[in-house]
Formats: sequence, C-alpha cells, structure tokens
Amino acid sequence: MNLTIHTTALPHVDPDASLAFYRDVLGFEVRNDVGQGRMRWITVGPAGQPDTSILLAPPAVDPGITDDERRIIAEMMAKGTYGWILLATPDLDGTFEKVRAGDAEVVQEPTEQPYGIRDCAFRDPAGNLIRIQELR
Repeated sequence: MNLTIHTTALPHVDPDASLAFYRDVLGFEVRNDVGQGRMRWITVGPAGQPDTSILLAPPAVDPGITDDERRIIAEMMAKGTYGWILLATPDLDGTFEKVRAGDAEVVQEPTEQPYGIRDCAFRDPAGNLIRIQELR
C-alpha cells in the first residue's frame, strides 16, 4: 500500500474566526470555502504543501448523529477536548511568538517534554488544541 495523509478535519463554531486564525495567524493557504453562514466547510493548508490540508467543518452535522451525541460534542468542544492537531516547525520560538502575537489562547509555552520533544500549545477559536513541535 502507498498511503498519504491528505486531509484531516477540525470542527469550527465560527467559520470567520477559524478562517482568520488559520489563514492570518498560522499563515495557511485557503484552498476551498463552501457553504454559507455557520454551515461552511473551509479547507486550509500550509503553503508549499498542496497535498496536505485541514478541513474546518461545522460539528455534528452528520445526519447519523443523535441529539445526545451533538450535546456531548458541544460540551467537549466547549472544554477544548474534542479536536486537536500536531503541527511542526524548525523554529518553535519564532512560531510561538507569531502565534501568540495573533492573540491565540496560549495553553503551554515552549517546553522540553520528558519524552524528548520540545513543543508548545494553543487553542484555536473553536477550542481545538493546536500543539506545535520543534523539528530537530
């Protein structure tokens, strides 16, 4: 088999705020923006990596999800425990300062982890955890 990671999804509650965060703060390209109002599906990705994307999507719109499941998803998003992603950069300190300057909620400043990774963490406007690891 020859598989690659093409797209992963994160929920949004405010598509304009999520778009501004991923485009203006993280510097991602907007690849697609369809729908209207809160029912928008926005695809973003890092410049120079056209085969890797993040789909920012409205949560719990699948018709197979029950009302109880929708409530649980909303509760988890509000606590910031529903969606998360790991990103990487060779310049963790510079990236941290740029993201912090974009008014992102800082969860953890750059830290050397006991398992050998140096990383930091933020929350996006929907509460998703964004961990950024330093490439070594």
